[in-house]
Amino acid sequence: MSDATVFSRSAGLRGRVARFIEAPRVQQAVLAVIIVNGATLGLETSATAMQAAGGLILALDRIALVIFVVELAAKLYAWRGSFFRSGWNVFDLIVVAIGLAPASEGFTVLRALRVLRVLRLVSGVPSMRTVVHALLSAIPGLGSIIALLGLVYYVAAVIATKLYGPSFPDWFGSVGDSAYSLFQIMTLESWSMGIVRPVMEVYPQAWLFFVAFILLTSFTVLNLFIAVVVNAMQSQHDAERAVAEGQARDKRAEIAAGIVALRADVARIEAMLRERR
Repeated sequence: MSDATVFSRSAGLRGRVARFIEAPRVQQAVLAVIIVNGATLGLETSATAMQAAGGLILALDRIALVIFVVELAAKLYAWRGSFFRSGWNVFDLIVVAIGLAPASEGFTVLRALRVLRVLRLVSGVPSMRTVVHALLSAIPGLGSIIALLGLVYYVAAVIATKLYGPSFPDWFGSVGDSAYSLFQIMTLESWSMGIVRPVMEVYPQAWLFFVAFILLTSFTVLNLFIAVVVNAMQSQHDAERAVAEGQARDKRAEIAAGIVALRADVARIEAMLRERR
């Protein structure tokens, strides 16, 4: 058997493996395994569940891990080097590799991170991938907003430390303490009764500073985050729709070309029949 024949058969086998992995039923089965595995990983944290069916839960976890390893091995065989060109494939590989870590004490943290396998749902569900792509594309815009928010926080923390630090050292004794207290205020978690009203008992005009801080951060800067993310998601949606419309146009053009070619063949056959008559 020649080398060319062996290569041709190998390439054909890789193609069949790739088509099998990409088949909708196979992808749906993998998603079902991910969901079941996520449930078993959660049950492992329950002493009652482990006492009642610990062997079964651990067996299901091992079976799921074997399925994931076989799936990735098939993808590596089918796509070879191109496998690593997809960030989602690399993500899946890392997540599954964590599950292969030994169960010794030195790898306790990695074993706990097995639950990350549930995140493979993100790579398997197109709508989730769209959201992740949108968030990643929004990072440059979010960077500017984060810088602005950090600047506002620093200025407000310095002001709060100088104004209220002597009387409330636990909340505003240092810039770090003030930043943490201001973060609590920004999230509106017990900001009034927990922090601001006690401060106002000593500094009656303190509400001016804190209300202005809340308006600037919670209702202005944070809304900019939402605006950037929504805009990125809309752009991602528009891009995907444009790609889908382009594919549909190409398909219609291909069908139209086929119809034209078919009509030409019919006309040629009719002409030949007339000539024979």
